[in-house]
Amino acid sequence: MIERRRLLQCGLGVLVAGLAGPSSMAQTLPDGPATVAANLQPDLIGDLIDQSQVITAPPRVLSLYNLHTAEKLEAVYWENGTYVPDAVEALNHVLRDYRTGDVAPMNVGLFDLLGELSAKTGSREAFQVVSGYRSPATNALLAERSGEVAKRSLHMDGKAMDIYLEDVALDRLRAAALDIGRGGVGYYPETRFVHV
Repeated sequence: MIERRRLLQCGLGVLVAGLAGPSSMAQTLPDGPATVAANLQPDLIGDLIDQSQVITAPPRVLSLYNLHTAEKLEAVYWENGTYVPDAVEALNHVLRDYRTGDVAPMNVGLFDLLGELSAKTGSREAFQVVSGYRSPATNALLAERSGEVAKRSLHMDGKAMDIYLEDVALDRLRAAALDIGRGGVGYYPETRFVHV
């Protein structure tokens, strides 16, 4: 009679060997699971790990409040390993150029950055949005009024936002953004926002 542990090891060997391909099957059965893992191709191991992370990764939620339009949106924008198109579209709409009504696709990495900022600061509030997408016309108008507005701003590419959080000190929000280290960070304490 085969011991239960040995039976489970053989079963795991058959399962993983089947994933690795027929050529490794004969080598893995007698040696048990330790040899099985060594015989797996690195790409397959990576695929298995990535798939398990996708399945168990929690949804990503973002909450925004547009100061100019008074629109508030809380959306699950990433779920089951992919961005949710309707939610991303809704976020893009809230982040539109309120002066012209132009809506443009925002870089979804920016949404992920905001999620990280929210988690890092422990905020429970919506991001207060001073500026999201800017059309070229709006950006040119703002650049004429202020020397602090770049003529070729990343706002025009949907890659920048000006934000603050009601429950987080502005200097702490800035420090968190710098600590995350994904892109430039502007600090505007007089007008009370952080550019990410």
